[in-house]
Amino acid sequence: MRAVRMTAPGVLEQVEVPTPTPGPGEVLVRVGAVGACHSDLHILDAAPGVFPTPLTLGHEIAGTVDAVGDGVTGWSGGDRAAVYGIIGCGTCRGCLHGRENQCRTVPVGGVGLSRDGGLAEYVTVPASRLLPVGDLELTQAAPLTDAGLTPYHAIELARPALRPGTTCVVIGIGGLGHMAVQILAATTAVRIIAVDSDVAALDLATRVGAHHVVPAGPDTVDRIRELVGPAPDGADVVVDCVGVDATLATARGVVATGGRLLLVGLGGGTLPVRPVADEPPTVPFETSVEVPFWGTRAELQEVIALGRAGLLTADVQTFPLEHAPEAYRLLRAGEIHGRAVIVP
Repeated sequence: MRAVRMTAPGVLEQVEVPTPTPGPGEVLVRVGAVGACHSDLHILDAAPGVFPTPLTLGHEIAGTVDAVGDGVTGWSGGDRAAVYGIIGCGTCRGCLHGRENQCRTVPVGGVGLSRDGGLAEYVTVPASRLLPVGDLELTQAAPLTDAGLTPYHAIELARPALRPGTTCVVIGIGGLGHMAVQILAATTAVRIIAVDSDVAALDLATRVGAHHVVPAGPDTVDRIRELVGPAPDGADVVVDCVGVDATLATARGVVATGGRLLLVGLGGGTLPVRPVADEPPTVPFETSVEVPFWGTRAELQEVIALGRAGLLTADVQTFPLEHAPEAYRLLRAGEIHGRAVIVP
């Protein structure tokens, strides 16, 4: 079968590999769609030895069950499903509570990270990783597994602060950010302020439910402050889907005292946190900072339900499998609006 693999650190190429056979407890999925994520770029850019090579990338997967391994029940050929990419140990405190994204035994990994992913015609995954998607288009189902799940999980963490009439700022209206806006619009009654440097991204934010859009630039904080008022008031929740120094500075510059900062984007920026009393604090008092990671299987089930109800729709650009390297080049260059989805 055809597969797009990281054959060495930083090297992505299409190759021919044997079609895998599902082992006990596994299913063979014919891949229908796989999302291209910024995390894949982090994998490509990682130092040698951090991730295995060769490795088939792709952790946002939806497809059709082709075959099942020994001991698998509840799934049969032709079933349509999305793949929950995290594979935890199953026995630690986090996993036993259903929070495999907080596994305390297995380092960050899973389908497309520590084992072969979905940038191929077929992929094997543990049957426990599958969730049914019904009649949802597979090009829509695939990005829900990360681009939808990660902001949904972040918003769930801040749910107590997202009361009717409060304000949430979403920074970065890309693959995750445009989903975050929709999730907020579908599940809360908050005022949504979207921030991005790209006019097309701000137009997308408006179309999917943002009440206000603010261009990113030198006066971003001032323009948001015009909407949320001066400190110590401000935004009740800030979801930063970028995570570079500039966006983190915006986030801490507009969050209210007692607010929530959710650092969703893994851009590698630094958020200074220095407890002081004799000068303005780097982060307002009583403010919490969280770094969400992916989400839970239960949350993915809820995300899929939003998708099937028409309340959460990914803005996708599709590419055939042989053009996957080009999709990642465009992603790295910031030229993808919404989510790039590869169709084998």
